[in-house]
Amino acid sequence: MDGINSLFLLGGLLLFLSVISTTLSARLGLPLLLMFLGVGMLAGEEGIGGIEFDNFFTATVIGQLALAVILLDGGLRTRFESFRIALKPASVLASWGVIATVALLGIFATFYMGLDWRFGVLMAAIVGSTDAGAVFSLLRNSGVRLNERVQATLEIESGANDPMAIFLVTALIALTMNPEKSGVASFLWMLVQQLGFGLAMGFVGGKVLSRLMRRLNLAEGLYALMIVSGGLLMFAFTNLIGGSGFLAVYLTGVFIGNQHSHATEHVLRVMDGLAWLAQASMFVVLGLLVTPTRLWEHGLDALVLAAFLMLVARPLAVVSSIWKFHYNKRELAYISWVGLRGAVPITLAMMPLMMGVPNARLLFDVAFAVVILSLLIQGATIPMVAHWLRVSVPPKPEPKDSREIWLSESASVPLLAYEVVADSDVEGMHPDEVAHDLDLLATRCFALIRNHKREELGLDTRLKAGDVAWYIVPEHQVETLAKRFAETGSSMSLSQSFFGEFVVNPSSLAGDLAMAYGLQLDEAESNLTLRQLFKKRFEGVPVEGDRIHIGGFVLTVKETDKDGSMKWLGLKVPS
Repeated sequence: MDGINSLFLLGGLLLFLSVISTTLSARLGLPLLLMFLGVGMLAGEEGIGGIEFDNFFTATVIGQLALAVILLDGGLRTRFESFRIALKPASVLASWGVIATVALLGIFATFYMGLDWRFGVLMAAIVGSTDAGAVFSLLRNSGVRLNERVQATLEIESGANDPMAIFLVTALIALTMNPEKSGVASFLWMLVQQLGFGLAMGFVGGKVLSRLMRRLNLAEGLYALMIVSGGLLMFAFTNLIGGSGFLAVYLTGVFIGNQHSHATEHVLRVMDGLAWLAQASMFVVLGLLVTPTRLWEHGLDALVLAAFLMLVARPLAVVSSIWKFHYNKRELAYISWVGLRGAVPITLAMMPLMMGVPNARLLFDVAFAVVILSLLIQGATIPMVAHWLRVSVPPKPEPKDSREIWLSESASVPLLAYEVVADSDVEGMHPDEVAHDLDLLATRCFALIRNHKREELGLDTRLKAGDVAWYIVPEHQVETLAKRFAETGSSMSLSQSFFGEFVVNPSSLAGDLAMAYGLQLDEAESNLTLRQLFKKRFEGVPVEGDRIHIGGFVLTVKETDKDGSMKWLGLKVPS
């Protein structure tokens, strides 16, 4: 029993230190995943903990399980609208983009390190794909709001590129170990299996689990356990039949997350904690595996390979993959930069070790060092580079919190909390006065929290900075109310500097705008609506932040509806 309790004590201590390290991560601006790795390395045999851990099989099991949970959580938060915007380019990036990256880096590694070409390309295949756990975690916790096309492309690519990476690593290991038994036909059939079974089982699993979630009447906490166990079931079964379990579990999450039901809110709240626990456990265990002295021995090689990967291989692969999908140069540069490496390369690097590939420890050490450099350099600069390349859009006013009261399987009442910002429009107003021009029967305040206590509403109640007001709000008024609570002089000026001083209806005639401001438009364009004119001049699917120029004037997409159609345009007038 003492051994079991010691194991529990050790596990609890490592996770506790990981939680505490999150505050240090926020202060230093370092990626949280890097802090988890640091905790594991400090606890390892060359750290202050002195724990000797070199069980690659156990680490692989933990890594695969954690990645499945992380991908399931990422799928649950991916909207179908993202696929409408970025499915084709992301699919090309997840297939040809991985191949191009591996080919370029493999050739470089072969000549730079003087390796056999099969070993050099295998090294490139291990670190050639972006990591879903790192992308989902760092993009959503970076504090920057990317334009929807860039965000969707990065998330879908990272969620879908694992089959290609696993295929390349498996094929290259076979080519290294048994070259005489390796054939092109068998490799192609393996790829078809990975993609085909992964897509099919993800669709089936998502449909079945989403239907069960709507029909079963379970205790609130059990819905998330059902989804996690169902997702792991699809992951394992798909792997057993030769498909990509990672692709299957990601798509399972996508289909479940887009089926709004009474259980969805409970599932998402629990999955937050489970995904965090999965990331912490995985990176702490991976940190225990590494030996800092070995990393230092291969540090220069890893630095050179990482630099080539970040600055040459990834950018060329991105440009060759999606140049025809009408991304501008800044977007291509940012997508190239956010080619984050994380747990997937380290997990893939364990495969050669367990299969007895000669000199496989070198692959693991280099892959680990590349991941650390990627998180340290690329992960830590996500917000800065986004602002520098101008691929971010101003923060969107949002409720502080939200709840739903479900009245039936398909009917609910949304409850939203809004915090009063100092100098905002609503400060000093009665809570009911805030929504006086909205639908008074559908939008009303039912609670006010002041100094963490409930304040009784009266005729003389006035909102103060720091108050949290809870409203029943119909979906189409959520953002309108959020703007009134959040907008101050500084936030309004930020929005105006980006979108422009005026808001115009895209259904307005372009000719009317041209006449009002003396713009030069030919007769054909004058008879178009602004929406039609925008689509004519802008190639691709417009998203928030996209813009066209008419003379010295700039039209910017300010807001889109659920179908992706332009709802409002911003007009910036030349000074």
